[in-house]
Amino acid sequence: MIDSIFSLFDTFGGEHYGENANQLQHALQCAKLAQDHGCEPSLVAASLLHDIGQFLDDAGNAAEKLNLDARHEITGAAFLARSFGPEVTEPVRLHVDAKRYLCAVQPDYEEGLSGASLLSLRLQGGRMNDEETAAFRAHPFFEQAILLRHFDDSGKRPNWIVPPLEAYRDLLGSLLREESVTA
Repeated sequence: MIDSIFSLFDTFGGEHYGENANQLQHALQCAKLAQDHGCEPSLVAASLLHDIGQFLDDAGNAAEKLNLDARHEITGAAFLARSFGPEVTEPVRLHVDAKRYLCAVQPDYEEGLSGASLLSLRLQGGRMNDEETAAFRAHPFFEQAILLRHFDDSGKRPNWIVPPLEAYRDLLGSLLREESVTA
């Protein structure tokens, strides 16, 4: 699985999808932000892998080129669930909902979003309503999803030098579910 993930980054990591940083830079910066914040290894991994769904079925180009939401968070979480547990996959699955939530509860949050994030927000349903915010707040991975969202928003610097992808191989390996290690 780790080799498959690294291969996806080799193939699609240079894509920008409307952001200043390319996808590999973005992933590595998000992981570094999670590490610097003292997060558990599972959230560091989720931060690294949160946009892996952008690389599947050309989902990364869906918003800009097709004006639709390809649900990369769902596709990515499902892909990762073959080998990782919910402590990795749930923050990945919830990072879009976290953006919608933050737009609903923090009036100035939306102003700080990049143009690409604003476009995807519109396609993803916009701000959550009161019922959605209450349900999201009750989710067991709510706090991790909010942290990941903040790393996602901050990890878009084109020239920030961070550790390379290979630096995360052992961390990812330590989080593989036992059945996927022996498979």
